[in-house]
Amino acid sequence: MKLYSGYLPGLSPKDVEWETLKFGELDAPVEVFVPVVNDYQMTMMANRIKQNSQKYLKSLSVSQIIKIVDEVIARLLDRKDRYRQLAEKWLPLITGYDAEMVRLGLTGYLKTFRKPELQKFLSEDFVNPKILDEFQPLSKGGFGKAFGPDLIGHIWAGNVPGLPLWSLVSSLLVKSGSIGKVSSSEPLFAGWFANLLSEVEPQLAESIAIVWWKGGNRVKEKILLKEAELVIAYGNNETLKEIREHTPVTTRCLTFSHKLSLGMVSRAALVKSKAWEVAHQAAFDIINYDQQGCYSPQVFFVERGGSVSPKQFAQYIANELACFETKFPRRKLTIEEATGVALWAQSAELNVFSKKTDVVMSDPNGAWSAVYSDDLESFEPTGLNRTVKIIGVDHLEEVTQTIQPYRTLMQTVGIAAEPDKLFKLAELLGKAGVTRVSALEHMTSPEAGWHHDGRFNLLDLISITEIEHSASAAADSFAAYKD
Repeated sequence: MKLYSGYLPGLSPKDVEWETLKFGELDAPVEVFVPVVNDYQMTMMANRIKQNSQKYLKSLSVSQIIKIVDEVIARLLDRKDRYRQLAEKWLPLITGYDAEMVRLGLTGYLKTFRKPELQKFLSEDFVNPKILDEFQPLSKGGFGKAFGPDLIGHIWAGNVPGLPLWSLVSSLLVKSGSIGKVSSSEPLFAGWFANLLSEVEPQLAESIAIVWWKGGNRVKEKILLKEAELVIAYGNNETLKEIREHTPVTTRCLTFSHKLSLGMVSRAALVKSKAWEVAHQAAFDIINYDQQGCYSPQVFFVERGGSVSPKQFAQYIANELACFETKFPRRKLTIEEATGVALWAQSAELNVFSKKTDVVMSDPNGAWSAVYSDDLESFEPTGLNRTVKIIGVDHLEEVTQTIQPYRTLMQTVGIAAEPDKLFKLAELLGKAGVTRVSALEHMTSPEAGWHHDGRFNLLDLISITEIEHSASAAADSFAAYKD
């Protein structure tokens, strides 16, 4: 089967070269053709998008943009729509994730981009969202209006299906055009969104281009970095370091690197009537997209003193991981991923002999592994892909000192605890670098308008033009009504 990726305003498919990416099994191969634009075409598209951003996109009200995006998302949520059918059919084959996991994950994810949720995006960042449309009074006096760049460059990772929507929709909300570079591991969804947008509102889609180049192609990357007024990039630290180094000093660069997320379970959640459900919720966060998201937990700290001991709770999690493997089988790993999992599991087995680990529980075929330890000092990241460490502690509050050295990597902590403890832990975790606290089973599905890595979705994208009070006051002296 052959599929085509990308979206290229102003260019005909015959005008560009196409490279083939191969996915799927040998007996059912899938070929994805990705567009390779030349340097001139990239520059031409950038200028075209900037012009459309200035003349059309910025003329729309933010309410009009939300209405259009909502219509696109409604179609992507409709299982009878051909784009939704494309996503459900091909994303599992491209990414390797279980088809039912992808179906449910897409629905939950896409719902965060409906009209009410987009309004939350706006209200979270702007006291008065109309500041994106026209000059509005400022609390300090005078007036201000928010302006998005004419062109934002996006460099996306492909670890989770649909990831590009976060920055792509955010750019539309601040009336900015976009050129997005898709990942080789998931090159399709962003192009489907852009093509569907062109059916709903063709002129708005003229503000978006979806391109591809092989990772490491600095020539293509430099053109995008040069043309964009702002850059949003996802990836590992090495990749992001190189992007920052090649971004002009006058261009803002927002980077989102790999992060470390954890779970915490208080003794109040370890009563026998609740512990199984809590373990089920924890296991879901572990298996959802095989811990490939920055918000996926790798380690759980479990408090002693409940009716169910931390070691028993670890066994509960292991049981739930086994059940989930039956319902949502883990995808086939790459050689590099399988090696990482094997080395982590081997290390865990060796730690049993050194008494750093109490017990290792795993699937006979290696589909998941759960390690239990009573040693707080044994805290470390896992091998991902459904590998988890559960550590018993006397008090959850003591954990924050242990994770302090990782503060630059910390992101989400899922907590099962009583209200007072929740807020006490959140205070301590915030000081340790944690930027998001959620309930278990919600770690991998952030709320609309969440502050990604503690930052803003929209405020980081705009600049404010102010009319100071002195200017508006002075203007009165030149008005026709002035005596």
